[in-house]
Amino acid sequence: MLLTKYTQSCVRLEGEDGVLVVDPGQWSEPEALAGAAAVLVTHEHVDHIDVGRVTAALAADPALTVYTNAAVAAQVGQPADRVVTVAPGEAFEAAGFSVQAVGGLHAEIYEGLPGCPNIGFVIDERLYHPGDALFVPDGDIETLLVPICAPWLKVAEALDFVRAVAPARAYPMHDAMLSDIGLFISDRWFGMKANTDYSRIGIRSSVTF
Repeated sequence: MLLTKYTQSCVRLEGEDGVLVVDPGQWSEPEALAGAAAVLVTHEHVDHIDVGRVTAALAADPALTVYTNAAVAAQVGQPADRVVTVAPGEAFEAAGFSVQAVGGLHAEIYEGLPGCPNIGFVIDERLYHPGDALFVPDGDIETLLVPICAPWLKVAEALDFVRAVAPARAYPMHDAMLSDIGLFISDRWFGMKANTDYSRIGIRSSVTF
């Protein structure tokens, strides 16, 4: 599996049978969607889905399929065979990858907000993309994409999340709001306290595992 990191929470996965993209938001680079066979979207916030860009990609490629929750599917407004609604606990195949939907709710920001659905995705029983949530799935996770900066998050909570998931390795995401100084400090904390092999993937850079 080749994983390429894009801005905020967007990642591109390339396997033997196709390309899968997760959370192509408005801050992510347009080329993330090039040649994708399927797209997973965790929730409706614009840093996780650029509706216009995804709609254009669907129009350009009749074979492209999006998998997401009902709220996002309603925003995209495409037929059910193009934008497939999935719920926590469901398993499906996308672009040759096996996917398990987990979680269900976005992390609380303040006083019950935002109160929107959020589906995390466990891919090939190895890679976990939680979206904007700190849900701990069942089973062993080899690679965790961990959100490290958000209005709903503090470093201690993110560290506890990594320790609870207990992956073999973790890569940071949801970090577009951080300056170079903030990235350095955050990476230092996770490197010291996450109890896993933690490292950063640069934007448009890739790792294989």
